[in-house]
Amino acid sequence: MQLNHYNTNFKKRIFPITLVCDNVTNAPNIGSLFRICDAFGVEELILCGDVSLGRRITKTSRSTEKTVTYKLAKDASEVINVLKKTHQIISLEITDNSIPIHSFQFQIEKPIALVIGDENFGVSESILNVSSSIIHINMFGQNSSMNVVQATNIALYEITKQFL
Repeated sequence: MQLNHYNTNFKKRIFPITLVCDNVTNAPNIGSLFRICDAFGVEELILCGDVSLGRRITKTSRSTEKTVTYKLAKDASEVINVLKKTHQIISLEITDNSIPIHSFQFQIEKPIALVIGDENFGVSESILNVSSSIIHINMFGQNSSMNVVQATNIALYEITKQFL
């Protein structure tokens, strides 16, 4: 029998992970980010930049915007400056010194702020410069990037599996 969210045995958990979105503005992407934050037990979602919740976001989120703790902020760098006092700042971006996510050991003793970037330009240089670590997902095709939601799914799966 195929199970659904009413009859699974998954135990609800909240992990000490804050997802910081650096100018992610595409409404369907934001709606999907709410869904995966709910699915992976993310403690808080912070949407930075010119973001307002609207019908397109709530349609994609399937009501998870009502259960996921979130806040809106104008400037991601300001958010990171506050979080770096209590969190390790881990940016998801391909750089010349980023570490493949599959070989990265997350320090689960300290809360994690996972930073994801703008759909076109990625995580801003100023945030990359203050990040504790920069991780990337190995890719084997010709494209050098993937959808921000898909990349976040992979990253949250990898992080939460190390908490288990």
